[in-house]
Amino acid sequence: MANKKLSCSDKMDIIPEDYHSTKTLKNKEEIEDFVRGCTFFGTGGGGCPEDGLKQLMRVYEEGCEIGWYDVSELPDDAMTVCAYGMGSIAPQTTENIEEMKSLGLMKETIKYKLAAAIKEMEKHTGKKIEIIVPLEIGGANTPDPVATAAHMGIKVVDGDYSGGRAIPEITQTTPHIHGESMIPLSSVDQWGNTCIIKKAVNNQVAEKIGKLISILAYGKLAGNATYFLKAGVMKKLVVPSTLSRAFAVGKLIRTTREADGDPVETARKFVSGWLLFKGKVTKKETEDKEGYYWGTNTIEGVDKFEGHTFKIWFKNENHISWFDDKPFATSPDLICVVNSQSGEPIANPSIKVGENIAILGVSANEIFRSKVGLEVLGPRHFGFDIDYIPIEKRV
Repeated sequence: MANKKLSCSDKMDIIPEDYHSTKTLKNKEEIEDFVRGCTFFGTGGGGCPEDGLKQLMRVYEEGCEIGWYDVSELPDDAMTVCAYGMGSIAPQTTENIEEMKSLGLMKETIKYKLAAAIKEMEKHTGKKIEIIVPLEIGGANTPDPVATAAHMGIKVVDGDYSGGRAIPEITQTTPHIHGESMIPLSSVDQWGNTCIIKKAVNNQVAEKIGKLISILAYGKLAGNATYFLKAGVMKKLVVPSTLSRAFAVGKLIRTTREADGDPVETARKFVSGWLLFKGKVTKKETEDKEGYYWGTNTIEGVDKFEGHTFKIWFKNENHISWFDDKPFATSPDLICVVNSQSGEPIANPSIKVGENIAILGVSANEIFRSKVGLEVLGPRHFGFDIDYIPIEKRV
């Protein structure tokens, strides 16, 4: 399976020279570029970029080499695991904090949660894990496995299992689509609570059990390891070059801004996307439910969109949109929110009423547009009576 190639033949001049697979991040600026790009493709979810930056800067300051490897450079017989943070990204509330105090959950004891989950997987399976596969592309959930690989001295692949975007459910991945089991699954949170799911009826049940466990992480995400596979199998499932693509767009937004250009338009061109809307956030409705951050953002249009309204429904990530109350872009296509002036991508917990934003649409990887892909990531999966129409036809 190959990922959909970028259509950049008419704009090669705006592509950074170092857009390639195997890559080492050399300094703080490159680390920030990478986190920025991951946040862009996180479609509002994928963890908070502040956490992703903190994770990468920690290993950078420890003197670890940070980077990723092209999938073709990895040996087929090496064991791989998908490591990620699981849980709601909702901001902590006073009630949450009081509950944490009552449970004695105030002192964080685990510095590297993903590393702890991987070590638990090694104990359980008796196998050495040599390669980490990012679950998705997001502000924390991609930097975290990259930082973990650097800390552990193992490799991380330039690719992910979610088609170059972030997703709320672990079943919305290529291994699940191809029939691979999530079991065994190990989970370790920041307090040190440790669990191994040895058996589950199916992946959907394993996902729900994992989400219940992650509730105790209280918005900080539990560290999980799953999809324990040989690299030869992983190579058939992973969508390649998505980390390099994230780094490239993150760098492009910064360099365009520094050159007094239009970072929103430059990013749109690079991803061969569409400007769906531009306006001011006038309403934000949210709730923390079932281990997810749910909500709807309402935006009133400006410039050529003046007089129009745009709404985005999210479950951690942005999934359904409406233009003047008519269904518009939906998952599996990407709905990416950025600051309309700086082009800085914005995760859903950070969006504020009164903020000026631009909304970009990006076409999904083809496997998620298939029948089985739409079953796990299309509008009806989320309970909406809306047919999926590819974004290029919607727009």
